[in-house]
Amino acid sequence: MAGDGIVEDEESFYDRNKVQPFASTPTPWQLKEGKEPKASLLGVEELFSLEVWRASLAEVLGTAVLVFALDTIVISTLQTEKETPNLVMSVLIAFAVAILLLATYPISGGHINPIVTFAALLTGLISISRAAIFILAQCVGGILGALALKAVANSGIERTYSLAGCTVTIVAPGLHGPTVIGLETSQALWLEIICSFVFLFASVWMAFDRRQAKAVGRVMVCVILGIVLGLLVYISTTVTATKGYGGAGLNPARCLGPAVVRGGHLWNGHWIFWTGPAIGCAAFALYVKMIPSEHTHSY
Repeated sequence: MAGDGIVEDEESFYDRNKVQPFASTPTPWQLKEGKEPKASLLGVEELFSLEVWRASLAEVLGTAVLVFALDTIVISTLQTEKETPNLVMSVLIAFAVAILLLATYPISGGHINPIVTFAALLTGLISISRAAIFILAQCVGGILGALALKAVANSGIERTYSLAGCTVTIVAPGLHGPTVIGLETSQALWLEIICSFVFLFASVWMAFDRRQAKAVGRVMVCVILGIVLGLLVYISTTVTATKGYGGAGLNPARCLGPAVVRGGHLWNGHWIFWTGPAIGCAAFALYVKMIPSEHTHSY
């Protein structure tokens, strides 16, 4: 989720013998002149690029581990019955995301989230071909992560927590029979749009902005990404305080995995976890296009 090879610290800049991301790493003359690398729109040649497919493998594995880790954190946190499970869960998620970003960045640029990939596409950092390959890889990874969780979780936990899938509503027993509880569709959609935009605006943009990312440092950018994501998870699950709503998904691939593996009510409102981030990405791209280039790197 850290961007498309944009984060680069001083050490990696001067030492070209180290492993570099397969994503669009800029050349020294581009850095000297302050030019941002722009991908071709279609990028058909990348469909046949071994480097891109190797990078997609990192996206598969990274997303699979992410889904397994995050869903395990959600289930274990709720099972411990802490007084503030949302807070504990958010802190653990922040750590897990930051670590996985650092692990996948050198190979693929550390997207592991369709939101990041789609935003990179809309802002012109990657091509349509690379974006399609990465999002497909992330979806496959999400399914593999959910399958791994299903393999280790007992049937009782699987039924109770639905593999920690993304939910808007659930059917619960009531006084007069089964009752649908959860969040209104419009509320869930707005939360997904707002949280996705804030995620991109407050953290991912730092990874997309070469000079800012270089000044802050790769490790710090990944940590900030994790913290922002953890905060948004905490906010979305706390501000609603509604049983049946699992909070903002903030990663369509993570929502897809349990839905495919577990099925059932996880498909109810599943479109929200794709449509909301897509609109958030479009709003973020519009915001980026509206900023004059001379103001993007004002310092």
